Amino acid sequence: MNELQTMLTDTANRLFTDKLTKQVRIAAEEGDWPQDVWNAVEENGFPRVLVSEARGGAGAQWPDALVLLKACGTHAVPLPLAETILANWFLDQAGIDVPDGPVTFASAQLTSGPEGVALAGPMQDVPFAANCTHVVAVSPSDETDGGIQVALFANPQVGQANSTIARESVAQVSVSGAAIASGLARLPDNSAMLFGALARSAAIAGALQSVLLQAVQYAGERVQFGRPISKFQAVQHQLAELATHAASVGVAVDAAARAVLADPNAAEFDIAAAKVRASDAAQIGASIAHQTHGAIGFTYEHGLHFWTRRLWSWGPEYGGAAHWAQRLGKNAIEGGGHSLWATVTAR
Repeated sequence: MNELQTMLTDTANRLFTDKLTKQVRIAAEEGDWPQDVWNAVEENGFPRVLVSEARGGAGAQWPDALVLLKACGTHAVPLPLAETILANWFLDQAGIDVPDGPVTFASAQLTSGPEGVALAGPMQDVPFAANCTHVVAVSPSDETDGGIQVALFANPQVGQANSTIARESVAQVSVSGAAIASGLARLPDNSAMLFGALARSAAIAGALQSVLLQAVQYAGERVQFGRPISKFQAVQHQLAELATHAASVGVAVDAAARAVLADPNAAEFDIAAAKVRASDAAQIGASIAHQTHGAIGFTYEHGLHFWTRRLWSWGPEYGGAAHWAQRLGKNAIEGGGHSLWATVTAR
């Protein structure tokens, strides 16, 4: 870790450990917005970590921001921090000033008219829409050289709302009138899904580390047949498998972040590989954590579910393992067999 990453890690761990109590998480799931926690997040500049210094941000890079995206999973953060970090990055890349407060984003179809850029129709499955004062629409650009069009809308109108397994809200969003700002960014045309997948992979990496620590601690405390269950070889094998999955996701996510730093338009291979690994590991890791805890781990009172429900939810979001495996396979076929080994070993 460099100095900035160490500082972000220490600050995030201290802030979320102090403020994200079990009661706060329960209240958030019941619809009570944790304003105090969000205020602390904004005061520390987390939402603007990827925003350039010229627009009031930290000017950090993706490997730095990864620290905060992982922390969203490590601490089961019931806030749109990851969504705001990404939305603000899209705005900054398009030359648009970043608003205060929580911001969310989603893919959308945009139209241009006399009044400016507007939505062609409602945005679907927008995360945390009810808690955000602004929403960012990301659409493939009509320009001949590609890229994406980014549009910032204020006061989103939230329609049909649903809740994920993690009890995080997703909703249909409409807006009245034109965007308050729009611009072009030289990023892949599937940027909303692509970088959303990277953010979720990072959160899964953090959540896996957390459930690993919880499982190891519980196995050392739970006594059966006169000794801690951590002394039984079968349990040790399960914990070792969980540790392996957690470590592999962390490595894959770190590699993907470095690829984005090098060239965000050439990072799909690395992000896809990270999401395949993260989505698979999320299901296996949650299963092992619950097997280790036994019946108590399934109770709402225990708290393990705050992490495992997020693992179950985040795995399929922004494309599950099958979606990104197909993308990898398609790209490999298009590249031809002669280039596959070079593509893999170059990383």
